[in-house]
Amino acid sequence: MTEETSWRTGLSQADAQARLRDEGFNELPTGDGRSILRIVADVLREPMFALLLAAGAIYLVLGDHGEAIVLLAFATLSVLITVVQETRSERVLAALRDQASPRALVIRDGERRRIPGREVARGDTIVVLEGDRIPADAVVVSASSLVVDESLLTGESVPVSKSIGEMTAAMARPGGENTPYLYSGTLAVHGEGVAVVRATGPKSELGRIGQSLKAITPEPPRLQAETRRLVRIFAAVGLTASLAVVLLIGILQGDWLQAVLGGIAIGMSLLPEEFPLVLTAFMVMGAWRLSRVRVLTRRAAAIEMLGAATVLCSDKTGTMTQNRMNLAEVRTVATRWRVGQGVPGADAVALIEAARRASSPEPSDPMEKALAAQADGIAAGKLLRRYALQPTLLAMSHVWQDADGSRVVATKGAPEAVGALSRLDATGQAWLHRAVEDMAGEGMRVLGVAQARLADGPLPDSQLGFDLEFLGLVGFADPLRDNVPAAIGECRSAQIRVIMITGDYPATAQAIAARAGLDAGKVVDGRSLESMDDAALRECVSTTNVFARIMPEQKLRLVQALKADGEIVAMTGDGVNDAPALRAAHIGVAMGGRGTDVAREASAIVLLDDDFGSIVRTIRLGRRIYDNLRKASAYIVAVHIPIAGLALLPLLFGLPFMLSPIHIAFLEMVIDPVCSIAFEAEAEERDLMQRPPRAADSKLLSTPMMVFSLLQGALALVALAVVLLVGIGRDMPTGELRALMFTSLVLINVGLIVVNRSFSSSLSVALRRPNLFLWLLLAVVASVMTAALTWPPAMDLFQFGPLHADDLGVSLIATVVLILCLEALKPWWRQSLRA
Repeated sequence: MTEETSWRTGLSQADAQARLRDEGFNELPTGDGRSILRIVADVLREPMFALLLAAGAIYLVLGDHGEAIVLLAFATLSVLITVVQETRSERVLAALRDQASPRALVIRDGERRRIPGREVARGDTIVVLEGDRIPADAVVVSASSLVVDESLLTGESVPVSKSIGEMTAAMARPGGENTPYLYSGTLAVHGEGVAVVRATGPKSELGRIGQSLKAITPEPPRLQAETRRLVRIFAAVGLTASLAVVLLIGILQGDWLQAVLGGIAIGMSLLPEEFPLVLTAFMVMGAWRLSRVRVLTRRAAAIEMLGAATVLCSDKTGTMTQNRMNLAEVRTVATRWRVGQGVPGADAVALIEAARRASSPEPSDPMEKALAAQADGIAAGKLLRRYALQPTLLAMSHVWQDADGSRVVATKGAPEAVGALSRLDATGQAWLHRAVEDMAGEGMRVLGVAQARLADGPLPDSQLGFDLEFLGLVGFADPLRDNVPAAIGECRSAQIRVIMITGDYPATAQAIAARAGLDAGKVVDGRSLESMDDAALRECVSTTNVFARIMPEQKLRLVQALKADGEIVAMTGDGVNDAPALRAAHIGVAMGGRGTDVAREASAIVLLDDDFGSIVRTIRLGRRIYDNLRKASAYIVAVHIPIAGLALLPLLFGLPFMLSPIHIAFLEMVIDPVCSIAFEAEAEERDLMQRPPRAADSKLLSTPMMVFSLLQGALALVALAVVLLVGIGRDMPTGELRALMFTSLVLINVGLIVVNRSFSSSLSVALRRPNLFLWLLLAVVASVMTAALTWPPAMDLFQFGPLHADDLGVSLIATVVLILCLEALKPWWRQSLRA
């Protein structure tokens, strides 16, 4: 028995089992993911983790258990974060496997039976009913008004009708009306059919996407790599300085205990534990801030890239548009009515009523739902007969009996098909062609509508037997979201290019793009893109903003071409077809409302409200986060120089150490929350969305930024040296000198905070910027310092002598002069500091 004649009885159970053994189950292969233990072992070998452990050990030895616990807790947290990120790929593939393996109704040995989707074999006959998830790629051999939602593979918002095909024909790619092909994971929304399975598991369309997902390696977190580099540099400098101090004091003074203590003080003053702390705090707080605008962060590395995005690739349906079909226009030869422009005339009402009668009484198709909403309350009568859509005749008709007993046939479908059924003359055909082109050019889906009164007697076997009167056209549109033009305008001012990539038709995409404010003069479709080599594609994406009828691997090619051209790419998507591109992009943005689990798992960010405006708000917030992270990093570099200098300066003058571990611990109480939380809470700069994105290869601490930070630290050290010389000149006792120097160091620290709060605002504006946490923190610092300088037990703990008013005046003068000098120098660096 040949395959052509055996689909009615299906495979035998034995044949199905044999094929499953030979070809494998209908599921995606599991990844070769590492075990949790192996991932943890890899993390423990990271230099960052080793440095955190070393820092914690130093604090334990010094008896500062609180600081040690914080550092060790952070080390543990870094392990957990890395483990979660490393296992994300497995979750992506697991979600894809779940999508691909629903329950299936098959015909085996001539009988219908429900089986797990993974047990469907090539050659199986599957029965598809309304509401079923298609279990495998197949060819339709029998159908009754079968309509399938393929949006997860094509991105098209409107379900497509299915026709009967040759079961031996090779599978074609998804998309288009009246094809005989069904695809794994898609959803039957209307009618029913029977199909023969042609491909399962990794050979299906979903399987091809799964294979491409396995081959894609997400972008490594640049910020994490740069932070590691900075930590290594600081650690090397600190270790070198510590050894030098130990050897210098030990050899020259012979006091090796004092030498070791001095080396520990220098090492602690340069210990770079703030960098990983700041990175974690900013990522956590950034994710929290994004959640407040209904954006979930799945991959922390995306936050660092948001401010650098140069290209935003956006889907059309549901992102720029509202993902629902509305009746937009009714057009007859004599009249034209648009929804919202007054009351429709009698001709328009008659046309809408006829289109409604040609639709299902309980519609599932989006366009039929739109007609039902517009024609609410219209009595349809009794449905006598349906004439289904056919591959050779793209129209459907319903025969109704009205309350008075008369019969009416209502027809709708492709305009050219309805025009042919109505036997339009040459003049009518010319009008029809012009009107359809005009409406399609405005992004509408267009249907032709006809109607006829029927005499008594038998109904014809085919729609061709009706003597129809052509009534006109109805146009449907997926409305543009109200905030999209303003959001695209904001992207333009921020020099972020917006590209629309959609599975929809070129005319629809071009019309929506034009209304959204995109340059839609040129549209490239999937067929044209397929013929381009990589070099031609790179040239194409540099000048084209609208891509239509794009297939899954083409979305991935577009993202890769943009990346190869040096762009930082943010990509939005919601379907399974978007998953490879989402994962390959620097910033994958999934839709939380209508998005599939596969798309969400493959993305770095999820928009809970599926709104294009949320993407722009996310980019704005990403720029602010990165701005503040740079300010915090500059402050960290600057503040360590005077601390290290104060640990070292007394040695040059033959004085006792001014800083002990308790002093450094107190300073860390100030530095850690300031750089990790206070700077994170800083408001955005005024020109945040008027400047271009930062360069793709820019560093957190660029050369100008590093120079300015070192200059800040050097001038702060000079200010401390001047205060020390004043103290030595006044022959102050050691306790009083220590109190003077430590107070000066704390005030200079506050001065560095003020200078680094803003790189674009003046000092007066920066001081007025709201930051409640910073002022609360400084109030606490002032209280503790007051206690340390006036309360005898605290003075003993800090080894302070009394600080007189004139001594405090010296510290204040040094701080004010430092701030004014740095503010005077800031304009020279301003442009490069914002780069």
